[in-house]
Amino acid sequence: MLKYIKQQKIFLLSSLLLLAIVLTGCGNDVETSKETTTTTQDETEFNSEVYSVQHAMGITELEKTPEKVVILTNEGTEALLALGVKPVGAVESWLGDPWYDHIKNEMDGVTSVGTEGEPSLETIASLQPDLIIGNKMRHEKIYEQLNTIAPTVFAEDLRGDWKKNFELYAKAINKEAEGKQIIADFDNRVTDLQNKLGDQLQKEVSIVRFMAGDVRIYHKDSFSGVILDQLGFARPESQNIDDFAEKNVTKERTPAMDGDIIFYFSYETGDGEATKLEEEWINDPLFQNLNAVKAGNIHKVDDAIWNTAGGVLAANLMLDDIEKFFLEENK
Repeated sequence: MLKYIKQQKIFLLSSLLLLAIVLTGCGNDVETSKETTTTTQDETEFNSEVYSVQHAMGITELEKTPEKVVILTNEGTEALLALGVKPVGAVESWLGDPWYDHIKNEMDGVTSVGTEGEPSLETIASLQPDLIIGNKMRHEKIYEQLNTIAPTVFAEDLRGDWKKNFELYAKAINKEAEGKQIIADFDNRVTDLQNKLGDQLQKEVSIVRFMAGDVRIYHKDSFSGVILDQLGFARPESQNIDDFAEKNVTKERTPAMDGDIIFYFSYETGDGEATKLEEEWINDPLFQNLNAVKAGNIHKVDDAIWNTAGGVLAANLMLDDIEKFFLEENK
């Protein structure tokens, strides 16, 4: 009997010891599980800003929201500013010294990296950007060089619908939601303006541009053409075409400039040549005989706003002009 009790005590002690070992092991497993979970959470938090951007040259992965952006197009500069991002470097505006009048105050301290057609790789590299935004149509030949400086995202082209590029730029700088809101605000403004314009949208709007050595009639796939089309304005039959423009217009084509209202602008770089050509055409008897001119429905507008800048800020300023010429002047 004593022997049996002694065996039971030994068995009980052994069982308790085994249980303690098992519980200790479980405790270690829990701690290990906690450590693994914490590590996974830390890694997730660390990688929370990693995102990919699909663009004209492929897919670019960015490890975090860029803080130093170099922009190589005029309309891209406007996109960044609208999204609350001042670039560290930007190509010079096509007009201005070196920035358009409507953005120069916001561009204080921004380094010029050359022109849109010929950006300086050396200057770009010196700024040590963490993102470069360019355009395949302009910069395809230097993409690989840019990409060795910093992750580089390219839009496909520059003409027509400015919103497509804007959406890409917003995604590239990790501000996609803000970008969608800006587009929504613009579209809402267009809808409101449409309601105010009413029957005036039936007026055929003609767009003419004077450049040194070139006169153009702009069609629907131009910057101003896209905005007029979204508003719902009628266009003269010869301009109601889904392409960019008729270039090198001769005097014999003057009748194609007519409409119920004509807006024209001149790309004057400072040598006076565009202004000289404008005056020659405007005072020509063929031009003076156009119905819109005889009715006094002709307006000179800013080339940067209606064509050259090509971005979201200019788009909103163009709507300002439409309100002024069609609503305020008719009060």
